[in-house]
Amino acid sequence: MSHSSRKGEHLDLCATDDVAFKGKGTLFDEVELVHDSLPEMAVSEVDLSTRLVGKVLRAPMVIAAMTGGVDRAEAVNKDLASVAEEHGIAFGFGSMRPLLEDGDTTGYLVRDVAPNAVVFGNIGVVQARDASIEALRAMLGTAGCDALCVHLNPAQEVVQPEGDDDFRGGLDTLQRLAEELDVPVIAKETGCGLSRSVGERLVRAGIGTVDVSGAGGTSWVGVETLRARARTRSLGELFWDWGIPTAGSVAQLADLPLDVIATGGMRHGLDIARALALGATAGGMARPYLMAWNDGGRDAASAMADQIATEIRIALLLAGAKNAEELRAKPVILGERLLRWVPAGSSLTTRR
Repeated sequence: MSHSSRKGEHLDLCATDDVAFKGKGTLFDEVELVHDSLPEMAVSEVDLSTRLVGKVLRAPMVIAAMTGGVDRAEAVNKDLASVAEEHGIAFGFGSMRPLLEDGDTTGYLVRDVAPNAVVFGNIGVVQARDASIEALRAMLGTAGCDALCVHLNPAQEVVQPEGDDDFRGGLDTLQRLAEELDVPVIAKETGCGLSRSVGERLVRAGIGTVDVSGAGGTSWVGVETLRARARTRSLGELFWDWGIPTAGSVAQLADLPLDVIATGGMRHGLDIARALALGATAGGMARPYLMAWNDGGRDAASAMADQIATEIRIALLLAGAKNAEELRAKPVILGERLLRWVPAGSSLTTRR
């Protein structure tokens, strides 16, 4: 199957709820912010600005990686990148493999509508391992990317008959890219979360930013199973819910010297505020924006971004925090299921 056909199927499936995890949630319902009845501030005083990959965002929000290399990606990415431009938030491409390997720019040229937005490129670690630095630089330059997400998706790959099954050299690849590329490198999972051990190895490799892309949102094993492209249906069903819940992954990485982007099943601004309270720098969504765009085009996606920012701002106000840094110092109540993911000695265990 061609890359464009595969991406077209992904867009169709990810616009539905059929690809959600079946029995595993993000665990953000296990995070409670403590209400402050005397916040002593106006809503307008809440400062949502944050710094990510050396750039300033007006709100800690990312329109997370979705698509590219297929005709429909042209309209989706143009509109969503322009929404990112309008709201001063970040936007991420889906895999840029077609651009890297074939020079196919379909869906990757958005700078005409988003000249100032923070734009993340995206390539798989296996493709990055086999590519030259010159080729990667050319790919990033063509699309005008401010950072490169290198996605780690072994669970998705190993259930595909056409998928990669050799993941050797991934860490060395990330270290090489961090040292030699001219833009920051973001280590990004694809629906299964990042563990404490992986976070520690990434820090040693010189990575400063990660996207946890945890379990609880879209199951990419599920996507491949519904495409009838799993090696066997039973294999796909068995590993459908594999992964670390998103809140659990953010908690796993707490106290490490990493900027953490929380994606994977984020439903609204309150979930992003909960992620910020756990130590994340920003939160991102993909499927909700795609579903909004399918329903009402760019205007609906823009309205969603505005609503999410409002929800984050209100959550901070009600917790008595003027910004994310203050929120991270406030008490937070964690449920027992989430506490099982919190590393021993984490600062999260002292904020109760």
